[in-house]
Amino acid sequence: MIDYSQIPSPCFVLEETKLRTNLELIDSVQQQAGVQIIMALKGFSMYSAFPLVKQYLSGATASSLNEIKLVNEYLGVQAHTYIPAIRDDEFDEVLERSSHLTFNSLSQWERFKNRAIGSGVSCGIRVNPQYSEVATDMYNPCVPGSRLGVTRNLIGDRLPDGMEGIHFHTLCENDSYTLERTLEALENRFSDLLHQARWVNMGGGHLMTREGYNTEHLIGLLKAFREKYQVEVILEPGSAIGWQTGVLVSSVLDVVDSQGIQVAILDTSFAAHMPDTLEMPYKPRILNSYHEPVSGKPTYRLGGMTCLAGDFMGDYSFDEPLQIGDKVIFDDMIHYTMVKTSTFNGVNLPSIGIWQEDGTFRLVKTYGYESFKDRLS
Repeated sequence: MIDYSQIPSPCFVLEETKLRTNLELIDSVQQQAGVQIIMALKGFSMYSAFPLVKQYLSGATASSLNEIKLVNEYLGVQAHTYIPAIRDDEFDEVLERSSHLTFNSLSQWERFKNRAIGSGVSCGIRVNPQYSEVATDMYNPCVPGSRLGVTRNLIGDRLPDGMEGIHFHTLCENDSYTLERTLEALENRFSDLLHQARWVNMGGGHLMTREGYNTEHLIGLLKAFREKYQVEVILEPGSAIGWQTGVLVSSVLDVVDSQGIQVAILDTSFAAHMPDTLEMPYKPRILNSYHEPVSGKPTYRLGGMTCLAGDFMGDYSFDEPLQIGDKVIFDDMIHYTMVKTSTFNGVNLPSIGIWQEDGTFRLVKTYGYESFKDRLS
């Protein structure tokens, strides 16, 4: 159990034991299925935890030159790289720092293929199977007009000379049965090209560490696909790595009466520190609270500390009235949260810490004025 009295506020706190549990499960899947599972930095970039990650996963995927450099520096490996559109002045360094490079379009391939072929980097193309069960359009890469991946009508009956891989990414925190239906759609459109590939990257969104996920079904799917097409299979989950591994600790700064609604203003921000809660949107869980209002119990609308009018979350109930200084603990805030924080309105970024396996807290990093100033000029 975390001793929250030791934690500064606001602060992201990773629980090392929970991260190891996730990694052990993921490693078990990759060993049994005979596939490679790598970490997606877009969902989990906490490089202070990379020494633990390295014990279980052999690589990582990156979507920018900066992410590639983080993979090189803190994991000590070349990156599996996919960038929707690569800058010409960055291409040579991207190539030098990558082991695999997935192109998003045939036009990008034509532009850079002469520099890529013969470099020793294994190149592939991202395809769009035009099938996804992601309900929120912002997170759905298969909506009409999507800029992500090549549809079948744009590619011929042969992989372009020099290409070895096929990449698709259409899942978002989905289960193995969604993957099964996605593979059916993929094979219906790209089966002939799959037989030509040396590797197939199935992207992220495989939430295998969520309670109730059928990992045996996933293992069966991956083994059957790998054997059918005689390919190396790669998965690159983001959420599954950091799923349920930590919290965001915040504190109550003020409680105000707003036309009969009690509003608790926190020292964190939904807009700046938890943007997914507004983008998806979803209502985050808070420890020791009621997720929906309970009649007769102290109930509060939670607000962030910025001046954005919409920087608030729905109503929660508590057993006792909130007081200034009380800790409010947002659950499951390590994946796709820390990577999206901003200093909007000049608010400080939350500190980052690790509740270690020996039961002690290690403060990894704090932020202040310099972090805000460095993003501007």
